[in-house]
Amino acid sequence: MRIGQRPGGHGFADTSASEVTTSAPQSRLGQLTAKPLAYIALTKPRVIELLLVATIPTMLLADRGNVNLPLLLATLFGGWMGAASANTLNCVADADIDKLMKRTARRPLARAAVPTSHAFVFGTALGIASFLWLWWAANLLSGLLVVATILFYVFVYTLGLKRRTSQNVVWGGAAGCMPALVGWSAVTGTVGWQAIVLFLVIFFWTPPHTWALAMRYKDDYKAAGVPMLPVVATEKVVTKQIVIYTWLTVAATLALVPATGVVYAAVALVAGAWFLLMAHQLYSGVRRGEPVKPLRLFLQSNNYLSVVFIGLAVDSVLNMGTVASFFS
Repeated sequence: MRIGQRPGGHGFADTSASEVTTSAPQSRLGQLTAKPLAYIALTKPRVIELLLVATIPTMLLADRGNVNLPLLLATLFGGWMGAASANTLNCVADADIDKLMKRTARRPLARAAVPTSHAFVFGTALGIASFLWLWWAANLLSGLLVVATILFYVFVYTLGLKRRTSQNVVWGGAAGCMPALVGWSAVTGTVGWQAIVLFLVIFFWTPPHTWALAMRYKDDYKAAGVPMLPVVATEKVVTKQIVIYTWLTVAATLALVPATGVVYAAVALVAGAWFLLMAHQLYSGVRRGEPVKPLRLFLQSNNYLSVVFIGLAVDSVLNMGTVASFFS
């Protein structure tokens, strides 16, 4: 307990007036910020980082000489609202199982910090705002792609696949790939083959990334009745699948080389070799019966994807007519 608690606890019983008056405003401040913070938590801010990682490099690649900062920021804002909508509605649909999993027990709906009906309205409003914003700031295609993402994530993945099949993250992960398509369409009004390749990079990356986490928390998923692959298959089978999808991920990154330059090619090769090494080490450890740390692969997979997309961004900027055109 904190200083200032009454006798019987583990803190000091004798406190000064200054300590008491200092703690009171902090408590009131906590009460004032608790509700807004709970709504922010519904959007899963850390998950939305993928939006930034994928959208900016894609837009830079889409039109190297003409991507302007206002459009980029407007697209990011619209995409953020769309992702926040999908994540909030996901929390609404998963409120029952979030209560059963230690990893998710502190989510706002699991601890009743926000009424479910309010969260539903909040998520729906964000989705509508995202569509209207992107339609106005970019084009109709970008807005429709965001709507498709939200609907797919909520109805196909969360309500359709997640609790029914161990392949849930394979197909459901398509929702997380959409920022590449949205970013490209915001610039060009179309979806080019380069955007599809970037979509596939994230699509193939999602299973090894998610399965590594699920290996660490498989008891949680089992308790909630979610048939993630690590719950229904042996570690050998899971890690073999992780290796296969890691190879597919690296192959997809290399498929983009014809549309890029030397910087991206080098980054994709080096980062890909590193990612493959980690995946094979995890598989080899399981085969030898050694204690493994799948959470390490989960965390490093984030770094891998970031490095590849940052390499793409740098490569695109270096191939612009002038760096200053980015700010035009």
